[in-house]
Amino acid sequence: MSKKKEVLEYVDKEGKRTDGRKADELRAIKIEAGVLPRADGSAYLEWGQNKVLAAVYGPREVIPKHHANPYKAIVRYAYRMASFSVPERKNPRPGRRELEISKVSGEALEKAIFLERFPNTAIDVFVEVLDSNAGTRIAALTAASVALADAGIPMRDMVSGVAIGKISGNLVLDLNKHEEDAPDAVDMPLAVLPNSEEIVLLQMDGLLKRSDWENAFELGMTGCKKVYELQKAALKKKYEIANGDEQK
Repeated sequence: MSKKKEVLEYVDKEGKRTDGRKADELRAIKIEAGVLPRADGSAYLEWGQNKVLAAVYGPREVIPKHHANPYKAIVRYAYRMASFSVPERKNPRPGRRELEISKVSGEALEKAIFLERFPNTAIDVFVEVLDSNAGTRIAALTAASVALADAGIPMRDMVSGVAIGKISGNLVLDLNKHEEDAPDAVDMPLAVLPNSEEIVLLQMDGLLKRSDWENAFELGMTGCKKVYELQKAALKKKYEIANGDEQK
């Protein structure tokens, strides 16, 4: 009986989740490009309760110079969570989780950028999570990709991502914090280059059956392409507004 109640707590008989979404529905997403005039490129993103600000500087000189690569640019990605972004105040010093996310997210962006065009330079990406509610690494990477495009940095494609999960035996898209904390929850962040469907980030917290993998990946890819359309729309909107102001 207790197990049945637990299933109903996360997904009801009609397939609705606790926040009213269907299994394949994303949380509400809002993206705005070019929000920081002093950055070369920037973006602000709201994804559910998550609020993220991203800024890009470069390509620019590498300091210290011995870190430079004579064959290509280096990407320095800094993911940080504000002290007030979680219910209990977080230590402002970056923890191991933030350093790990910075590393894997920077590597994901490297797959998208034409780094060989900018040898001996650095592309610095700073992402600050202002409010957190599950899926922040993907939200941050999504905002960072828009900021890179806003900076005019040549890219093969933008990086688009989403988290796929499994709760109470159900595969779902874009877990919220309540779902992420479920006793049997599986969380699988996925980021891709949408046009080629190349995977640039794939992690997993929990265990997923091999038989579920194909469905999970298909669900995730569909979600990534929805995010991709929102990223493109945010960039188009910026230039439509700019062109409208010039005509006035």
